[in-house]
Amino acid sequence: MLPYVHRVTKYDPADRDQHGHYIGAEPSTSDHGPVEAAYLQAVAAFAEESGVDRLAVREPQISGFAPFGLEPPVDGYGLAGLFPAGLAGFHDGALVPVDVGLELVRAMLRDNGAWCRLEADGAFAVHVGWDQYLYVGTGLPCATAVARTRALGLFPERLDASPYEFAPDDPARRQRPADADFWARLGWTVGAHRATFLEETSAANATRWHRLTRDNIDTVRSRLAPRARLAVWPDLLTDVAAAVASLPDEGLVEIIWEDTDGRITSTVADETQFEAVTSRITGAGACAAGVVSLYADEQQPLFTAVLPDSDGVLRARWQTEPTPGDRDWAFLKTLRRGQVVTGTVTSIADFGVTFVDIGGFTAMINIPQLSWRPIDHPSDVVGVGDRITAEVLDVDMVRERVPLSLRAMREDPWPQVAQRVGHVVTGPVTKIVPIGVFVRIEDRDDGFEGLVPTGELDASPGDVLEVGDAVTVKIVDVDPARRRIILSRVQARPSAAEGRPHT
Repeated sequence: MLPYVHRVTKYDPADRDQHGHYIGAEPSTSDHGPVEAAYLQAVAAFAEESGVDRLAVREPQISGFAPFGLEPPVDGYGLAGLFPAGLAGFHDGALVPVDVGLELVRAMLRDNGAWCRLEADGAFAVHVGWDQYLYVGTGLPCATAVARTRALGLFPERLDASPYEFAPDDPARRQRPADADFWARLGWTVGAHRATFLEETSAANATRWHRLTRDNIDTVRSRLAPRARLAVWPDLLTDVAAAVASLPDEGLVEIIWEDTDGRITSTVADETQFEAVTSRITGAGACAAGVVSLYADEQQPLFTAVLPDSDGVLRARWQTEPTPGDRDWAFLKTLRRGQVVTGTVTSIADFGVTFVDIGGFTAMINIPQLSWRPIDHPSDVVGVGDRITAEVLDVDMVRERVPLSLRAMREDPWPQVAQRVGHVVTGPVTKIVPIGVFVRIEDRDDGFEGLVPTGELDASPGDVLEVGDAVTVKIVDVDPARRRIILSRVQARPSAAEGRPHT
């Protein structure tokens, strides 16, 4: 915030009532003549005394109607000829010389349909408000410019701050940058869904739509306007009739359609215009269409972001409406590998994965990560509703997945088992397989099991033993890395008279 702020108007402060409301006869529209010229000369005087020769466009917007509703819009929103790249040059961060900045101020004073903040970091700012109220902020007192403004017949008044000083919607919310992680996730999304739509907003109410495929993502990316806001949407419906049928009974929406040549068109409409737009879509031979609500609480893009500058720094100050995907991203940015988190078990899938809510994000635990010991099902260890503490194994920003480990919070028993090599134990047969039999070597239901190879049995495993038989074995080898225990049988094979009966 700049320390010196002046409200510059053509309105005499003596013509205000006790509440500060103007009650004089001065019209609130531009005269397109001497008064307007006085405003521009005053701005130029403040800029010169501040030592400013270039201004940055911040938070630009355009509209099909005048932003302040006082004068009808003009072609080009008052921007014609001001930017070499045309309207595409009117983007956040665009640097313009002071004379172009003055023309932008003129367009705003005339309510031509374009608006922005004009700033030079730490030195100067100019904002145009309702009824030709002009707010000039400077880093220096600029007494000469103040005197010049009075000499021009205008009224400069000191304020603590401009009412148009930028303030984020939510100062605590991190804006997602369109960085390497964003583009990797977008590529993954396109690959998974075959195609998606990218909404590019370079200025408020100035939107372009791009249909993304695996082959054109890089091309589209190279053509985006600097600092644009991006929103990723599901693909358009190829059933155009179904898309049109999804129009609401009332409300403001953006309708997008694609023709057979791949051209994408969009228009904003309300219920009074739906019939005309529907006829236009049908007449254009659209092959796909979609409807997007313009009400923030009804919009459901997959995720959003804002383009950083070429050096990777996110300097655009505006925020997108946060989506569930954005909230997941913001949460994942707080996690790191090895971090300990606490959550609640929400469900257990039949295929063995346990899902855990950690602060509104669903993480997962694969069955091997539930316990160091052998288990048949996750429910042997956890149940739905349990509060657990686990370690983060990884943070996948592309697929937005977080695998956890519950067993990492407990002491690894395998080193102790490895110290038992050479010990002789007796335990039950738990499983018979073609390569041998498994024997539990600990007196507990989840005790470790080792394999007695077939060569140690002198016969086919099923002919010698059955599940439940007690067997005395020697622990021959323990491989903690592969979680493998090899046993040898030390009990002599029983004689036929001592063996089990055969049928």
